[in-house]
Amino acid sequence: MSRNLSRFLSVNPSEITPEHIYHTRRQFMKMIGVWVAGTLLPACTVSQAQSLVPPPATTTTAATSRPSVTPTPVATQEDKTPTPMTPNAQTQQDELGNPLTPYELVTGYTNFYEFTMSKQGVAALAKDFKTSPWEVTVGGLVHRPRTFDLEDLLKKFPQEERVYRMRCVETWSMVIPWVGFPLSQLLKEVEPMGSARFVRFESVYRPEEMPGQRMPGFPWPYQEGLRLDEAMHELTILATGLYGVPLPVQNGAPVRLVVPWKYGFKSIKSIVKIELVEEQPATLWSTVAPHEYGFYANVNPEVPHPRWSQASEQRIGESGRRPTLPFNGYAEQVADLYRGMDLRQYF
Repeated sequence: MSRNLSRFLSVNPSEITPEHIYHTRRQFMKMIGVWVAGTLLPACTVSQAQSLVPPPATTTTAATSRPSVTPTPVATQEDKTPTPMTPNAQTQQDELGNPLTPYELVTGYTNFYEFTMSKQGVAALAKDFKTSPWEVTVGGLVHRPRTFDLEDLLKKFPQEERVYRMRCVETWSMVIPWVGFPLSQLLKEVEPMGSARFVRFESVYRPEEMPGQRMPGFPWPYQEGLRLDEAMHELTILATGLYGVPLPVQNGAPVRLVVPWKYGFKSIKSIVKIELVEEQPATLWSTVAPHEYGFYANVNPEVPHPRWSQASEQRIGESGRRPTLPFNGYAEQVADLYRGMDLRQYF
């Protein structure tokens, strides 16, 4: 383990599946053709969320062992319709002891406005979306711009499983076992220039396949951005799967961003372009509603959304609400990135 990664994981910010466990998950990396798109955005009500809430989940005690950080090799697969894996005992909760959100809820309750504003209608509309072939172009202020196809991303960058909490700005949350790799590895490959200060992301634009992109009022394609130091942080990953299988359509296949200390709308889905830039880039939600959605979007229970409080959240799969944690519980790892900033101003 590198010294930097060791520092970030010193308080167990994620659970990463050891290699010997992942070898039992042979069902993962062959589904190069089963990937699709998405974006996490505003407008859920508690009544909508309750419709998918089963009996209360039992919260287990916090994990006490430090996770292994063994890169997961790309597995071959014989089955074209892999079955999600039941989590191993070491990865069925996050480092705070929260149980994983069941696969059926993670994949059945999603925001993906490019298809529909209905959280439970995405999969049906997206079932014929083409995710192969797929390319991600990385350029801008870099010394070695290049285009990666999906197979490049899977083979060149060792895939790891990381259990992260996901907090939506709409006040619902999940605990998800993502599969992917640190974004920093991809950015180092293209060698950022000294003038690069931000990273801009862009989703696919296919209104012929994505009926939501024909909706007026949104500046498609979906765009997001991070500061370069946020993008280089070891907690920031490009996800290619969850629950040991490739990302389902409705969860952002074939590749999406995951930034666990920020509200979900920062974690752009179905990425086709990554660009390093000098100026802070425009983002879809801070363009559409700048008084409601800021560029930084760090989880902050003390800063309410103009239309609702952010002090508590509903974990999908549980009844009741729980207090929202600053930076979604990752403050020890990321708070230093914002030292001296007014976190109420820079929502």
